[in-house]
Amino acid sequence: MRRIPAKIISPALQFFIRHYFKKARPYRYKKIKITVLPGVFFPHFTLSTKLLLQFLETKQLDKKSFLELGCGTGIISVFAAQKGAMVTASDINPQAIKNAELNAHKNAVSIQTVLSDLFEKIPPQQFDTIVINPPYYPRQPKNDAEKAWFCGEEFEYFEKLFPTLPAYFHSNSEVYMILSEDCKFERIQTIAEKSKLKFEVVDKKRKWGEFSLIYRIRTSKS
Repeated sequence: MRRIPAKIISPALQFFIRHYFKKARPYRYKKIKITVLPGVFFPHFTLSTKLLLQFLETKQLDKKSFLELGCGTGIISVFAAQKGAMVTASDINPQAIKNAELNAHKNAVSIQTVLSDLFEKIPPQQFDTIVINPPYYPRQPKNDAEKAWFCGEEFEYFEKLFPTLPAYFHSNSEVYMILSEDCKFERIQTIAEKSKLKFEVVDKKRKWGEFSLIYRIRTSKS
């Protein structure tokens, strides 16, 4: 699991978290109220989702095509749709797709959902904005829920993502990925460089002693 402070992952609290998320739970960001279904990445104890939402508040999304790759609960897609974006929300986890559709309905917005392993089922197109909150721990996921956390022992998630990613954005697109200082960034960056992609830090915040960083991804030619 992504690094959480020791007090959060103490045996007693691990037991609490495991059982707490066996049933649907509420989560709120400002005026957006969502339900987190069991088996879907929960944003309660991590910084990544909130940081992305805060960052996107500064962006002009009206009438722009927007892809959330790995949407989980769909809260970022809901937020983008509220800002006027034409949203596609994709995930490899069928429960996440169900969750995103539920939360779009709860918040009275329209999004298109796609059950897809990265770009496999997403029709060829170029998005104005792409947001990715990836798994980054090098371990083989045992089920769909763990695919939100683990990228494979050899970083297979990134080996598959980066060669395909450039086909889905244009020269003026904004592509963002959030990572923690806890990840093996050098390994991820090396994989990206094979596809002529480069990272630029555009935002950074600290919570519970851990920095989360939002990177803009561009081709090395741009």
